[in-house]
Amino acid sequence: MATQTVTLTLPASVIERARRLARRARRPVNEILVEALSTALPGDDTDASTLRSSIGQLAYLNDAALWRAARTTMAVDQRQRLEALHHEQQRRSLDQAERDEMEALERLYRDTVLVRAQAAVLLKQRNYDISDLAQFETVE
Repeated sequence: MATQTVTLTLPASVIERARRLARRARRPVNEILVEALSTALPGDDTDASTLRSSIGQLAYLNDAALWRAARTTMAVDQRQRLEALHHEQQRRSLDQAERDEMEALERLYRDTVLVRAQAAVLLKQRNYDISDLAQFETVE
């Protein structure tokens, strides 16, 4: 990836937050700032860009918010509907509306799992015991 040097004037509080995060993550401040800018700027692929941004923003959450993200699950009715669609698909061909609905629910499931996984990684990097996260429900 080609790089270019840019000089930015940032508030002291922003620099200090980046330094603290860099120390906790054991990464250079420059990497933290590049990641923050990359996740904040819109990309070409809106869905993927939004997901990347959400995952990238997790690093800036406090511990309590990270624990909430790590325990996030799909709503019960969404999980049940996805399971019902999977079962129905085994019995017959789904119509277009059902396929679209199942695809949207599967995307939500994947996104939820990715956010949970990244939150768990960050908690582990912050030296937390994440073994209890295995108990949180997922779609089978």
